[in-house]
Amino acid sequence: MTATERATELAIIAARAASDIKAQEIIALDVSEQLVLTDVFLIASGASERQVSAIVDSVEEALFKEGVKPIRREGKSEARWVLIDFGDVVVHVQHAEDRTYYALERLWKDCPPIPLPEDARGGGDTGEYSDPDDGAIHLAGDPRQ
Repeated sequence: MTATERATELAIIAARAASDIKAQEIIALDVSEQLVLTDVFLIASGASERQVSAIVDSVEEALFKEGVKPIRREGKSEARWVLIDFGDVVVHVQHAEDRTYYALERLWKDCPPIPLPEDARGGGDTGEYSDPDDGAIHLAGDPRQ
């Protein structure tokens, strides 16, 4: 099973909304084989708590326009790692430091990435990811590269 077309469409809309607020290193992972509760994890980074909060607001507004409301949202008050559950898509917006520390990409390395259009990849260059022989996606500056 792979992510539904609708889940992929919503992930791209959310990624574009995050990119509009200059989110960094936006990636989408198809987690449908691993989880029954959702199809896609969208992960994005912000450089500050204020930017994380703005990215969250932009994503929620864009998906609201598509008729999708969040089922739940966690972490908005601290704005370090905000999780927004839209059902088919779960959006993780993390402060850049927390993203490196928690490394969700490494935890979900067995899940295939969903290609995002150029305008939905954020400020981080996709070249900042490497794909070494272990098959994991590593963030720029990761000492294991």
